[in-house]
Amino acid sequence: MSTMFGARAPFYKLQGCGNDFVALDNRVLRLPQGLMAEWARKVCPRAFGVGADGLFFLDLPEPGTDADYRWHFYNADGSRAEMCGNASRCAGRLAHALGLAGVRQRLATDAGVIAIEVLPESGQVKVQLTRPGGLALGARLSVLDRETEVHFVNTGVPHAVIFVDDVRATDVAATGRAVRFHEHFAPAGANANFVQVLDERHALVRTYERGVEAETLACGTGVSAVLVVASALGRTGERVENTTSGGEILVTSLEGGSVFLQGAAELTFTGELNLPALGLPLPGAAG
Repeated sequence: MSTMFGARAPFYKLQGCGNDFVALDNRVLRLPQGLMAEWARKVCPRAFGVGADGLFFLDLPEPGTDADYRWHFYNADGSRAEMCGNASRCAGRLAHALGLAGVRQRLATDAGVIAIEVLPESGQVKVQLTRPGGLALGARLSVLDRETEVHFVNTGVPHAVIFVDDVRATDVAATGRAVRFHEHFAPAGANANFVQVLDERHALVRTYERGVEAETLACGTGVSAVLVVASALGRTGERVENTTSGGEILVTSLEGGSVFLQGAAELTFTGELNLPALGLPLPGAAG
C-alpha cells in the first residue's frame, strides 16, 4: 500500500500480561524470511519504532504440517526465537480474530507444533507448550563473584531459574545479564528467572530475557520453567499463579507431563508502518 507518505504496511499491536508484540499478517505482506530480522530490529525500538519486546509474522502452514498456521518469531534485537509463551497466546488471539483459526488451534513454531485454546468470554488464552527438556537442578555457579544455585530447563527456549528471598530487592538487570551470558550456558545463553515462592500455589517471578536484553514485564516460557523446576524440587504444587513484574497473573499447570500457560492476551491497537521512515526494506527486495 502506498500513500503520500510512502509505502505502508498494516500491523497489529498486542500484549500478554505486559509482554508486548508487533504482529504482521504475512499472508498479505508476503515478506521473505531474509528480511524479517531487519524488520524486527527497526520496528521494535521504543523511541524510533512502534515499540515491542518482539515481532512475529503469521503465515500459512507448510504443506503437510499438522497445524492451522505458522509463525516467524523474532526478538527485539532481530534474533529468531524458537518459542515465546506470551507471544504464542497473542498469536492465538489474533489468528482467531483474523479468521485464520478457530478457538482451538495448532500453531507451528520453531520448537514444534503447540496447541492453543482461545477463551473469548474471559479474554484469556491457554497454551500447551512443547514438553520441557534438559532439566538440570542444583548447579553451583559463580555469578557476579558470588556462588549461586542455578537450575535449568528448556520450555521451548532455555531458562535458568534462581530462587530468592525477596524478588523485589533483586538486581535483575545486573544479575540477569550475568546469568544470561554465563559460560555455563554458552553458546546459546539462557533467560534468567528470579522467583520468590509464597506458598505451594503462588509465586512472584521476574525475568531477564535474552534477545530483549532487559527485564520484561512477563515471560510465559519463564514462568513455565519456574513451575517445572519448583515442582520438581517440591517447592510448589503442579498449578501455580505467578505474579509477574507487570503485576499481572500467569497461571501455569502440569498436566500429563505437559506444561500449560494461561493468561490475558489483548489486541491494543492497529496501525500502518511507514516503511521509508523506518528504513524498512520492501517485500520483494530479497528472495
